Amino acid sequence: MSIVTVQLGQCGNQVGHQVFSCLCRDLHGPHGDSRDSQSYQEACRERFFWEQQSGGLVARAVLVDMEPKVISQTLSMAARAGSWRYNDHSHFCQRQGSGNNWANGYSVHGPRHKEAIMDLVQREAERCDRLGGFLTLMSMAGGTGSGLGAFVTQCLGDAFPSSFLLNHVIWPYGTGEVIVQNYNSVLTLSHLYKSSDALLVHENDVIHKICAQLLNIKQISFRDVNQVIAHQLGSVFQPTHPAEGGSDYSRNPLGDLVEGLVPHPEFKLLALRNIPQMPENCLAFSTFSWPGLLKHLRQMLIASAHMEEGIDWQVRAPPPGPSSCSHSSNKPFNTSLANLLILRGKDVHSVALGSFQDPSLYTSWLSPQDAFHAWKTPRAFNKYEKSAALVSNSQFLLKPLDSIVGKAWNMFASKAYIHQYTKFGIEEEDFLDSFTTLEQVISSYTTL
Repeated sequence: MSIVTVQLGQCGNQVGHQVFSCLCRDLHGPHGDSRDSQSYQEACRERFFWEQQSGGLVARAVLVDMEPKVISQTLSMAARAGSWRYNDHSHFCQRQGSGNNWANGYSVHGPRHKEAIMDLVQREAERCDRLGGFLTLMSMAGGTGSGLGAFVTQCLGDAFPSSFLLNHVIWPYGTGEVIVQNYNSVLTLSHLYKSSDALLVHENDVIHKICAQLLNIKQISFRDVNQVIAHQLGSVFQPTHPAEGGSDYSRNPLGDLVEGLVPHPEFKLLALRNIPQMPENCLAFSTFSWPGLLKHLRQMLIASAHMEEGIDWQVRAPPPGPSSCSHSSNKPFNTSLANLLILRGKDVHSVALGSFQDPSLYTSWLSPQDAFHAWKTPRAFNKYEKSAALVSNSQFLLKPLDSIVGKAWNMFASKAYIHQYTKFGIEEEDFLDSFTTLEQVISSYTTL
């Protein structure tokens, strides 16, 4: 089934370009036997691209920004690459940005340009023989990606009520990119929570740390950060076999992901962890075993670690029984609601997954059979002969969410910058509604 990607704002468009480039590199990679490789390539093409009569691949994507510069750069970079391109008629931009103001994007640009944007989305959706859903790429810190992104998400939910809708959200740097980023983030998250099926979150601070400590990049650019994000997204959404076996690649990843990981509408925050991640020049000197990779990934999960370096191995799953809870020991244990494990590489079908089916990892009101899912393919992904990705609905994001809500509340209590929002129609009551929504989310995840 096909996924239509909606790239919103500067960040969404730059990440989107890297995602499609990553997918295309993998599509033309030398992995797997020829018969399996052919079915994999067909599934990938149907999922993310449509073919021109000339045979060229065109991304199933709509590009939206309120300034022309980034979209113009994105279109030309894709065209220069030669292996794929964007449709010349699937982008929308204006001359004036949103000024990092969520209210401007949501209350002004959104309603003003709704018809033009949704017309582009409708046309892209009609190209799909089987529409699996929508993946939006957006940032929380600015004005267009966050404000207009929240508005477009609502419109997608209204226009395509039976399609799955996953928002991929970039969490801003903690040190601050924009002075009102905490307001923008709170407003974005609270509105997405009402209209999206799930929110898949990447934290800029975490990706930056991966670039510095695992990939040994000395001067880290946004391009480096976006390439890591693209690799991680590709490792989730490229075709896989269902865990019970079979050789069929034609599953709907958005639907399966949402249905497996979001058993209750109060819990929609998904985090992503990947292993291994290392510089290309180190791969020749590295060997990976599935037990070793999964041991590290499981410990990353329960210790709430961002990457395989610096994991706290002292954290242990609590013993079974009514007395166990996520805060029963001095070491904070990350309780999961649901987990999806995606394995790519040779000998994948012989991997033992019992360590991720341990009931002590999960909340008591969901059985491990319902809480854990696995996708597999013997085809390697990009440069790694064996790799694993874990999409987790757990307490991973509880601390950053609590922090961003706290910072926004401190600013709101002193009425800082509120006038910039009220002049575009976002009142203090709207802020209070957003705080209430997210406080409820924090409370729900805390009591897992």
